[in-house]
Amino acid sequence: MLDTLLNFAAHGLANAGWLTIALYLLITTQLTIFAVTLYLHRSQAHRGVDFHPVVAHVFRFWSWLGTGMVTKEWVAVHRKHHAHCETEQDPHSPQVEGIGKVFFEGAELYRVATANEADMEKYGRGTPDDWMERHVYSAHPILGVSLLAVIDLALFGVLGGAIWAVQMAWIPFWAAGFVNGIGHWWGYRNFETADTATNLTPWGVWIGGEELHNNHHAFPSSAKFALRKFEVDLGWVVIRGLEKLHLAKVLRVAPTLDVRPNVSLPDMLTLKALLTHRFEAMTDYYKNVIKPTVREQSDAERTRRFGAMTRRRLRRALANGGRWLDKNGKARMTAAIENRPRLQQINEYRARLAALMEQRRPESALAALQQWCREAEASGNRKLAEFAARLKRYSVAAHA
Repeated sequence: MLDTLLNFAAHGLANAGWLTIALYLLITTQLTIFAVTLYLHRSQAHRGVDFHPVVAHVFRFWSWLGTGMVTKEWVAVHRKHHAHCETEQDPHSPQVEGIGKVFFEGAELYRVATANEADMEKYGRGTPDDWMERHVYSAHPILGVSLLAVIDLALFGVLGGAIWAVQMAWIPFWAAGFVNGIGHWWGYRNFETADTATNLTPWGVWIGGEELHNNHHAFPSSAKFALRKFEVDLGWVVIRGLEKLHLAKVLRVAPTLDVRPNVSLPDMLTLKALLTHRFEAMTDYYKNVIKPTVREQSDAERTRRFGAMTRRRLRRALANGGRWLDKNGKARMTAAIENRPRLQQINEYRARLAALMEQRRPESALAALQQWCREAEASGNRKLAEFAARLKRYSVAAHA
């Protein structure tokens, strides 16, 4: 009897080898990632994709079993993050809380945010409210993870406790800490969004595509996160596979920017495309106006420093008007462009372009855009004029 108990404690019912245990852990953690990125994030929070009821319920069940998270709470916290990104009201902004706190205490910030019942009601609308949600998933979130602990211990014995610990830490580390923290602090950016979101890597495989965080913030409702030819979004691969099996329906993907020929003056099609692709437009401005202008100024002065700012730091500051600089940083930026008319010019035009996109009346916005393009083309700045000539030809490409 004692030998039987000891054998069970050592090996569990599965009596599995290390390779089987590693495979089990990989499969279960990736199922958890898919439940979060596909169901909670792309489907529930942003309505970019709908899943067959059976598939949706499998995701709900696994989320309950593998994380103990409540759909309404996760959706509410994430929607609030988008609504108030990088402000005091953002539930988990490294710009506000600091990268260390978000990375190491992201799960705790999530728990604090879910305690706000008003926010849960405001931002959690439209999430499941059936019998299972009310009486099982939301009512007993700890029951799910406790059941998984029992399963792990039964399958693998004492080692099952360590396996369960890894499963429980997977989302708090990779989602709450890594994506919400590092994904707003380090990486590359395809789009000059109004926040600090970055793409951690172009290959979104390990975290199901969540690595492409900057792309997501540029087009939040898109079910597809990979927006460049070299990028990979494993979550999108799964969605397309489910779609072919008639188990998923894609509702939204990021629109494509088109450039029309022979447009002499911006029109309503231009304005619509500019508003739809505002972050892509600001990225184009950064790449085609700010970077070459700063480089030309640097070459003319035969220096790579503009006072206390390097060339790279200055162009990144000009990309967003110094929005993320502290008081001293803004002072350094002002000093760097103070006696350089060309840098002052591109900074002013960027600010005007950003401002006209915030106008509520389309007629006023269009008039401002037309005036902006006319002045930019007559500015004497070749890069600025070329950008304006392309900008006025913007349109939203029709999907096939």
